[in-house]
Amino acid sequence: MPDQPTPTLPPDLHAASDHERLAQDRIPADVLAYIEGGSGQELTLRRNRAAFSRHAILPRLLQAMGHGHTRLHLLGQALPHPILLAPVAWQKLVHPQGELDTARGASAMDTCMVLSTLSSCSLEDVAQHAERRWFQLYWQASREHTLALVRRAEAAGYSALVLTLDASVQTPSLRAQRAGFRFPANVQAVNLQGLPPIPLPAIGPDDSAIFQGVMSTAPGWDDLRWLRQQTTLPLLVKGVLREDDALRLRDLGVDAQIVSNHGGRALDGAPASLDRLPALRRALGPDHPLLLDSGIRSGRDVFQAIALGANAVLIGRLQLHALAVGGALGVAHLLRTLREELELCMAQAGCATLADITPDLLLSLPPEASC
Repeated sequence: MPDQPTPTLPPDLHAASDHERLAQDRIPADVLAYIEGGSGQELTLRRNRAAFSRHAILPRLLQAMGHGHTRLHLLGQALPHPILLAPVAWQKLVHPQGELDTARGASAMDTCMVLSTLSSCSLEDVAQHAERRWFQLYWQASREHTLALVRRAEAAGYSALVLTLDASVQTPSLRAQRAGFRFPANVQAVNLQGLPPIPLPAIGPDDSAIFQGVMSTAPGWDDLRWLRQQTTLPLLVKGVLREDDALRLRDLGVDAQIVSNHGGRALDGAPASLDRLPALRRALGPDHPLLLDSGIRSGRDVFQAIALGANAVLIGRLQLHALAVGGALGVAHLLRTLREELELCMAQAGCATLADITPDLLLSLPPEASC
């Protein structure tokens, strides 16, 4: 058997954000429009990035750094750093190995991967390559089908469930539609194969295809209460933006929450995830685990999220960029670079540990000073 070529990365790959730049020439234009686009007019998509430009970092001087590290405990697990890979669907759109290579890259950097229900590789196959793994759950059309996914995740050794609740119905991406994006035949949601379809109720002449149609199978609070009773795995809810929802979720027994607007791919017009983080932290107090996704592109962004109340963050689009640029090696490079960027920001700001990253280190900038 001939020797396999040694994987290499482009020589001009220096920062985590370089993966985004380099991926533009490695992903087909219509697929890129689907990945990069947000819902509707992309108001929320733009807000996610703008939110990180509204803060400056006020460094402390003369702080001891010799004991510095990025370790944390989250949901009973000891993690070496606060950077996780968010659930991102259909990863074979950008690389033939899809989620398998993402899992390999994550494991090389001792990073927790959150696998999407809509992955293009089976959750069992990915489990063979992802040492730290959580399973993201989309509610199915019935409790029976939802529970079948939960039991498969448990059997495959996933150590937490992440229930996404902000995407029962989505506004189409106009950018993707205008680019003519269509899913290729070889990219399928393999985890849902074998689940028989449940027909939607008949729509009467005065009914709505949204309200009486697709939303008729969306979960409610009773469904969440039922799900909490079905598994002993830690349960996270993703898509939280309101304080009243956050408090009710905590009281219902949800173990952690992810502040997220689905990367600008759900309700167009929702606020930036980062902007909602401080209020949710105040409402829930210091001890309830909060994670954040949407808009992160650098270790400095990770620093800001932690300063505003996050225990950890999840990386979405950047992992697809890295996968397209270098497969598993690209994903590993991205994670190593993000961690190094975070450590450098911490050291320069006078923070030896994550606990030292506090809100007083951030200065809110006037709009004209944001950049």
